[in-house]
Amino acid sequence: MGYEELFPPYNMEWHGRATKRFANPFVGEKFERIDVDPVMLSHAAVACGYTIRDFYEKPELGYSCLVYMYQLYDLLPVGHWFYASPWLAELGCKMVQKDTLPPIPDSTPVETLEDVDKLEVPSEEDLRKGTTYPQYQRLYEYVQKNYPHTFVPISYGFDPVGEAAALCGVENFIMWTFTEQDAAHKLLDKFTQTAINGAYCTAKDYGSAMLVVASVLANNDIFSDEAIREFSVKYMRRYIDKSFRGGAGPQIFYHCCGNQETSYKEFHNLIWSPFTVIHFGYKGKDAFPSELLVKEFGNRATCMGTVDTKLLINPNPKAVYDQASKQVIAGRDAPRGFILGAACECPPYTLPANILAMTQAATDHGTYGKW
Repeated sequence: MGYEELFPPYNMEWHGRATKRFANPFVGEKFERIDVDPVMLSHAAVACGYTIRDFYEKPELGYSCLVYMYQLYDLLPVGHWFYASPWLAELGCKMVQKDTLPPIPDSTPVETLEDVDKLEVPSEEDLRKGTTYPQYQRLYEYVQKNYPHTFVPISYGFDPVGEAAALCGVENFIMWTFTEQDAAHKLLDKFTQTAINGAYCTAKDYGSAMLVVASVLANNDIFSDEAIREFSVKYMRRYIDKSFRGGAGPQIFYHCCGNQETSYKEFHNLIWSPFTVIHFGYKGKDAFPSELLVKEFGNRATCMGTVDTKLLINPNPKAVYDQASKQVIAGRDAPRGFILGAACECPPYTLPANILAMTQAATDHGTYGKW
């Protein structure tokens, strides 16, 4: 029995309506209401009675949980299963499954400055024989067979700074950005090129690749604006530019996590396509305000406003509703469309009432024709 047989039949009537809604920002139409994407991953498995580890260790099960929970919460008509450390196994990290976390590296292949120079960038052929890309191929084959209407090929550059830091240790990497900047840049360049080669593989096999890239470790709690420009934005831009040249795109999702209190202005130097979504987590300790997001980026991209993830695990759906409503009202007139999301990944143990509060806020304040 396949994992898809554990779930009721997929509701194609719902899917048709959700697809029209999902297309709103990209085709200039205004159907139903603003969409909600809480960046759901392992919460879907937990909500279906499985574990966080099940979600990551069994991608086919994880994806089946996702598309089912999307229907129940009235969210997205497409799926996105991933974890936050792609390509590290190919660069020498041993990835370990955890009961309460995504797969994490438990080794640092780069211990010295000399190791930086010795680190080799895997070719496309190497990636096809590695760990990350074959896992996505296996999952995509399953999705195309069982949930073809939800299929979007995605390639993840994810967080170049965070992944480069994982190769040598976070403390070492942060220190190198001050004392050994050439080594820090070499590590960033090698991870970024590996991710680019992964995007080439996806584009060649599936005809396109939505590109997801982030600035997570590089935030104002750790780095200055100038350092975020030099060590994060530069490589996010390089990932998109070179991936586009290899046939990936045109969809882009920029996830700028953590506190981007003043550094948000640095992200204007990214590359923009007509199918770009930009997402900021926090400004200081507060969810990044939608009015500022739209003011800065509304003419360039679809803006994804946020609800503080801490609220999603608290038994107070009214607090979620109030913050979500404020963000929707401030962002709903964005020139290139607006999406309501969470500040980062939907916590695995998010209370269902809180996700429903987000969709209720989008319905009450983001339904087209009602404001």
